[in-house]
Amino acid sequence: MTRVLIVDDQPLIRQAVRDILADGGLQVVGEAANGRSAVVAARETLPDVVLMDIRMPELDGIAATAEICAEQGSGTRVLILTTFEEDEYVVAALRAGASGFIGKGAEPEEIVEAVRTIHRGEALLSPAATRALIARTVMPRRPAADAWDSPALRQITVREREVLLRVAGGATNQQIAEQLVISPHTAKTHVNRIMSKLGASDRAQLVILAYETGLVVPDTLAG
Repeated sequence: MTRVLIVDDQPLIRQAVRDILADGGLQVVGEAANGRSAVVAARETLPDVVLMDIRMPELDGIAATAEICAEQGSGTRVLILTTFEEDEYVVAALRAGASGFIGKGAEPEEIVEAVRTIHRGEALLSPAATRALIARTVMPRRPAADAWDSPALRQITVREREVLLRVAGGATNQQIAEQLVISPHTAKTHVNRIMSKLGASDRAQLVILAYETGLVVPDTLAG
C-alpha cells in the first residue's frame, strides 16, 4: 500500500486530503503544517510520497522538497499540491526535485491516481499543462538552434537526443519505444542514462532543462 505524508498549513485541507486518500485505499502515515516539520516527518515515517503544499510558514514547500529529495536512499518522492497562482513556485519545486504537480481543485480520484503515479516512479507531467506552465515562467537561455552546443547537452548521444526530445514532449517509456522502434526496457535505460549524465533526479527536471536550454519551445510540443 502506498504510504503518504500530507503537508499543508491549513488543517481543513489536510483533513480533506486525508479522507480522499483513505477512500482511495492509500495509507496516510503522517501530517505536517510547515516545511520544517515535513522534513522531520519524512525522515521519521519514510513515506513513499509526500503531498506538498508550497506556501507555508517556517520553511516553504520548495525548500522542504529540496531537503527531502536530497536524502540519499529514502526513495521518497514529492507531489506538489498547488493553485493556479503559484506557477513560478511550481517550477522551482520541480527544479528542487518534485516529481510532479496537481491542482488543489482536482477531483478526488485524480489526486489518488496522481499519488499512485508518483509512487510508480513516473513523473506527473501533463504535456499540455507543463507546456503552459513553463511557457509562462521559464525563458530559454539560448536559441533552440544552438541548444545542443550547451555544456549540459554536449555529452548526450544522438539516440539520447531523440529520447530526450520525447521526454520533453511528455511521452512515456512505452510511447518512446513505439516511436523509436525499441523495447520499453531500452527506452527506460536511455532515460536513466540521460538523467545520470545531466544530474537530473526525475523526468520533470529533464523537461525543465529542455526548455531552459532552448532545446524545445512551447510550440514544438504536442498538447
